[in-house]
Amino acid sequence: MQPFLTANWRYLAMLNYVVDPRLITPLVPAETEIDFENGETFLSVVGFLFLDTRLLGLPIPLHRDFEEVNLRFYVRRKSADTWRRGVVFIRELVPRRAIALVARTFYGENYVAVPMKHEIEHLDENLKVEYSWRRGRKWESLKMTATGEAQPIPAGSHAEFITEHYWGYTALRSGCSEYRVEHPRWKIWNATSFEFNADVAALYGEQFAEVLNQPPRSAFIADGSPITVQKRQML
Repeated sequence: MQPFLTANWRYLAMLNYVVDPRLITPLVPAETEIDFENGETFLSVVGFLFLDTRLLGLPIPLHRDFEEVNLRFYVRRKSADTWRRGVVFIRELVPRRAIALVARTFYGENYVAVPMKHEIEHLDENLKVEYSWRRGRKWESLKMTATGEAQPIPAGSHAEFITEHYWGYTALRSGCSEYRVEHPRWKIWNATSFEFNADVAALYGEQFAEVLNQPPRSAFIADGSPITVQKRQML
């Protein structure tokens, strides 16, 4: 079956915060449950590059390369005798209205179009990643630095929990939709510094302000890879 979307995701900057599960329970889609790692669950702010994006195999002029910044949390759903581990997006920022419209129409995701830009510096073993977006007259940003070479993600690690959720779930009026995102296992750099500069209450809601203004549990950059997004299914 032809995938709905293919692309390259690169330089995924991930800030991961421990969150009280009661805070996200109202957002959990039907037929899924919150996924935990050692009794904790997380909110993640993720910024990355979409490159060579194609819908149903076709490149869309002026919409192939762009930034995305999203806020997500982690769920799972029982399918036969296995667990499908996935993510739920609270809000996703992209720079073009057409991208936001397609995502809202075909996947029911909460995409918002805002002016965006990025800066990637990767020289020798020094890496700097910055994703910025403008709301009103103010620019906000997610920045990280790292050094050395990207390292494999150990099995059973915290980084594996954050990166190895291969399903997307969306709460809909009629229930829930499910889609699979396929990609090889990534490598990561642990961040040597990071900054998240945003009016969290205005961007994501007052209920997330306290969590996202605390120090994160982890901060790292994943190298990324080609990805495919399959067509969604209604549950």
